[in-house]
Amino acid sequence: MNGSGNARKIVMLVDDNEANLAIGKDMLKDVYKVYPVPSGEIMFDLLEDVRPDIILLDILMPGMDGYEAIKRLKKSRQWADIPVVLLTAKSDESSEYVGLSLGAMDYVSKPFYAPLLLKRIENLLMAQAQKNQLRGYGEGLPGQAEANISQINSLQNAVLNTISGLVEFKEDETDGHIIRTRKYLKILVDQMLLDGVYIDEVGAWDMNFVLSSSQLHDVGNIAISDVILKKPGALTPEEFVVMMSHVEEGIKAVQKIEESTGDDAFMRHVRLIVGSHHEKWDGSGYPNGLRGTEIPLEGRLMAIADVYDALISKRPYKKPLTAEEASAIIKEGSAKHFDPALVDVFSKVEDKFADVVKNSMHI
Repeated sequence: MNGSGNARKIVMLVDDNEANLAIGKDMLKDVYKVYPVPSGEIMFDLLEDVRPDIILLDILMPGMDGYEAIKRLKKSRQWADIPVVLLTAKSDESSEYVGLSLGAMDYVSKPFYAPLLLKRIENLLMAQAQKNQLRGYGEGLPGQAEANISQINSLQNAVLNTISGLVEFKEDETDGHIIRTRKYLKILVDQMLLDGVYIDEVGAWDMNFVLSSSQLHDVGNIAISDVILKKPGALTPEEFVVMMSHVEEGIKAVQKIEESTGDDAFMRHVRLIVGSHHEKWDGSGYPNGLRGTEIPLEGRLMAIADVYDALISKRPYKKPLTAEEASAIIKEGSAKHFDPALVDVFSKVEDKFADVVKNSMHI
């Protein structure tokens, strides 16, 4: 229904009613990758990391309602061309007229009727694809170089979204982990720049590369059996050895890509993050037992983000901890598991980490 063997299209479903979110996701999840979002404010936060192919937007929401949200979307050069379908329990023509005047492409009434909802999304995505194609023809050759760069960036993002989606599909209890860890990294790096921590190294980074590469930190989990990944109890020593091998499997995957692409700054960041985020400051980590600043800075940062999110997340073998409990464990790990300078940075932004958790638990 979504067209071909390509990666599934992304639908962002925005509604303050949890039942509507659950029903809508259940209707769409076999065809599309669905992000259920409980408010307009959280939608804009999520849009910084995920670009949907279409947005289904409820009109009547507390705080930012659907009308205000679509006005903001259409004023943004970054998001103005994303198709928006308004969701409403209203049936009067004046409400539809207002929404369409603001730039909505269609209306869908609640409660949802699955075949109609799927068909409308399919038709709108097809129309948007044709519109994009015509726009490309109209721009002509003078804009081709810019279009090629945009296409390369879009391809990179599509590959990242697809691979990270496969990783999260393998780990269905950690939905949202990849988005959250990327947000944690940005929070940490922003504070490091303010404080001058490792400023020479961080200042030389292309932050788009670093943040995007973090999405692949656990790519090696694709090679690990679900029996081990989703085991409800503690792993045996033999199973833990297999689990640790996800790092080496991830490095192998990255190296195969590098063999085809050559030396590339983005892939260097990926390799360093994949290969070192399970190393520990005291040398007790894996796979190489690196110690202190022998561990690449990307890996030391990823270790804090990854462990924090594992602690606050529900996993097959444990219940989630509170943000306060997770923060305490990160601080206790200073100079043992984690770089003490980075733990000091974390201590200044732990409230921002907690806000990320609070705002993403519905995603």
